[in-house]
Amino acid sequence: MNRNNLLTGIIYCLIPVLAWGGMFPVMQVALKTLDPFYFTTIRYIWAGLILLGMLIAFEGKNALRLEGKSWKLFFFGAAGFSGFGFLTFVGQKLSGPSGAINASVIMALMPLLTTCVKWAVHKRKPNLSTFISIFIALSGAMLVITNGDPSLIIQIKEHIGASLLIMLGAICWVIYTMGGSQLVGWSPLRYTALTTCFGSLVNILIVLTATVFGALTMPSAERIGSVWSELLYMILIAGVLAVFTWNVGNKMLKPENGMLFMNIVPVTTVTISALQGVEVGRLQLAGTFIVIIALVVSNLSQRRGKMQVNIQNDHS
Repeated sequence: MNRNNLLTGIIYCLIPVLAWGGMFPVMQVALKTLDPFYFTTIRYIWAGLILLGMLIAFEGKNALRLEGKSWKLFFFGAAGFSGFGFLTFVGQKLSGPSGAINASVIMALMPLLTTCVKWAVHKRKPNLSTFISIFIALSGAMLVITNGDPSLIIQIKEHIGASLLIMLGAICWVIYTMGGSQLVGWSPLRYTALTTCFGSLVNILIVLTATVFGALTMPSAERIGSVWSELLYMILIAGVLAVFTWNVGNKMLKPENGMLFMNIVPVTTVTISALQGVEVGRLQLAGTFIVIIALVVSNLSQRRGKMQVNIQNDHS
């Protein structure tokens, strides 16, 4: 990968994680009014329709063909837009006031989860430098969230059930991200649009079934309208823009590299809090730099490793 492509891939991965950093504070407000199931379903119906329109406009109606990959689209769509959406935001709601903090910290575990999933699926043990980079980045993210106050870590542990739900949601997103490489020759837009539509269908089925059996109550139009600004952000910014650019960036950098950017999510959350008037401590700023340094060191290490492999191949 040349320098220009590398820079482009980094930008494409930065856009979504910055958007998702604001996602959890936005959802913290929205979940007080609307349950996570209906909110997620409404969000992805609109996002799916927009992405579908974009796909037809840019790639034509032929891009709607499933080419015998319907089961893959169903699986990855359900993982990304049902598993992640439902599990993560139910866990955030159950976490109470600390929900946004809880969720953003667990999102920073995605690089480690990606490494573990690849290790389990492909039997490919990661090198030591990758583990060290993930650990350093995660430590920086924790420092940003806690500002050196261990009591905040204890608060997170108190909501272990909710944290497990968010963790399962994070695993679902890792699976979805890795799924993009399974559809060889497909553009990121095609993968994003069709998986979003399949995920939306699964969401609708789950919500309707739960409503019929009394587990969920259909919200009124007035209640939905009261969170219109949150829905708008989640549909356009954290949905269409973020998911599309995320899939583009991960196709360019590969999921094991792209996932490292998830460590920036809690950093973004703290930045938004600062803009809202919350004081940001020196330790939090230090944690921000630690995350950035870990990402740079990891990327340089992986590039050096690939360069050595290429040199060995040239000599052989």
